[in-house]
Amino acid sequence: MKLLKTTFFSGIITFIKIASTFVASKVVAITAGPAGVAIVGAFANFITISQTFANGAINNGVIKYVSEYKDDSIKLKSLISTSVKITIYSSIISGILLILFSGFISSIVFMNELYVNPIRLLGLTIVLTSINTLILSVLNGLGEIKLYTFANAVGSIISLIFTVILVFFYNVIGALYALVFSQSIILLVTIFLLKKKAIFYFFLNFQPIDKRIVVNLSKFSLMAIISALTIPLGQIIVRNFLISKVGINESGYWQGMMRISDGYLMLITTSLSTYYLPKLSSLKTDNELKTEIYNGYKVIIPAVIISCVLIFLLRFFIINILYTSDFTSMEKLFIWQLLGDIFKICAWVLAYLMLAKAMTKLFVITEIIFGLSYVIITYFCVIKWGILGASIAFAINYFLYLLTMVIIFRKKLSQNE
Repeated sequence: MKLLKTTFFSGIITFIKIASTFVASKVVAITAGPAGVAIVGAFANFITISQTFANGAINNGVIKYVSEYKDDSIKLKSLISTSVKITIYSSIISGILLILFSGFISSIVFMNELYVNPIRLLGLTIVLTSINTLILSVLNGLGEIKLYTFANAVGSIISLIFTVILVFFYNVIGALYALVFSQSIILLVTIFLLKKKAIFYFFLNFQPIDKRIVVNLSKFSLMAIISALTIPLGQIIVRNFLISKVGINESGYWQGMMRISDGYLMLITTSLSTYYLPKLSSLKTDNELKTEIYNGYKVIIPAVIISCVLIFLLRFFIINILYTSDFTSMEKLFIWQLLGDIFKICAWVLAYLMLAKAMTKLFVITEIIFGLSYVIITYFCVIKWGILGASIAFAINYFLYLLTMVIIFRKKLSQNE
């Protein structure tokens, strides 16, 4: 599976996801304004954290080992069976905790207890979402990129339909319910698409839990849990700080900017997860790793830079199309956010080596350090520059992260020149 081919199919996923996400954001922006966008963004971050714990945080590990075992049906069956059990047990525990502590969670995520019911619904349905995520991870590891693409695309469309309908009837609370409902319904679509494939029956072939596989997956679980806690939790902390310091509307501008950033970068991040993780996992020598990373930079970095330049030039048009005139003040955030995006992707191309090679200790240390530094830098930048400081902090933090990745991997990637 070549990078350009993967990027093409990733582009299909990305286009549909971006269209669906931004149409949904437009609907929320029109009906609830910047404050509504901030609330929906907070819940989306929380769902990301919840889903990571609910599937045992094994997704990246599943992708890696499926790509390694895909020609060995015995190992593959054992891996999938063990992964299914881990996912079911973890999601049941997570669901119970979400229901029991919904009030406390709402007060932390939303700074009030008005949104306990969407959290309870998430607890009831999270096992369905977790199983769907596991299936997609297996498809990714197998290189079933077309089926993976189609399942993701259909899921995004379903999410959009639910969002438009529920926001129309129930405003912001409807958007929160839509985030939960759509994730659950997608499982039915994935099963329908997968049922004619031989791999489908691997999910029904229950075997005893393989302790060796559990140990291998646990390394990825720790990395995924740390990542899920640092990035979304960091955003929740920053968002709540912005609300208290500059107001909920200004926080909505920042959230809107983050959505634009996440949207257009989805093409790159999807390519990294669907191509680089299994590819880097399969490479054995440092020279092969160096070549693959360099080839990736030749494709990815020019694409990111061109995208950033176009988005900056079209920023007023983008704001009017995706949001409303109430979001015009967001314009000042673009330059620093886009600069940070360039640093971010340059760093991530290198950082995926830590995931692919299960470099657990190094990954955990860097994630924690830069998760904390993002919050700390944001605090001081917002104090000095207001809402603009949030985007400046984003750029500064990812520049420092890029420098760190270059220092860490310079020796490895410069070998055998």
